[in-house]
Amino acid sequence: MKLPFQKKMYLIPAGCIIFILFFTVFGDKGLLRIIELKQDKTRVNSRLNDSKSENEKLKLEISALKTDRRYLESIARKDFGLVRSNEVIYQFPQEKK
Repeated sequence: MKLPFQKKMYLIPAGCIIFILFFTVFGDKGLLRIIELKQDKTRVNSRLNDSKSENEKLKLEISALKTDRRYLESIARKDFGLVRSNEVIYQFPQEKK
C-alpha cells in the first residue's frame, strides 16, 4: 500500500522529532544523565561537608593538644594509663552480668 506523497512528508519530520527526543532523554547529555549527575553532586557535597566538619574537629583537637595541658594530661591518663609519681591507682574488678 502506497502512502500519498503528502502523508510521507509528515513522517520525515515526525521521525526527526522522535530521534531528537530520544537523544534529549537518553543521550550522553540527556535528561537522565543530568539527573544522575545532580545526584552524584549531592552525594559529593554531603561527603565534602562531612570531611570539612571532621577537619574542624581535628584542628580543634590539635590546638588543644598544643596549648591545653589539662587536655593533654587527660589523654595521657585515659589512652596510655599514665599517672603522676605521687599517685596510687586502685583497680577494681568489673562486675559480670
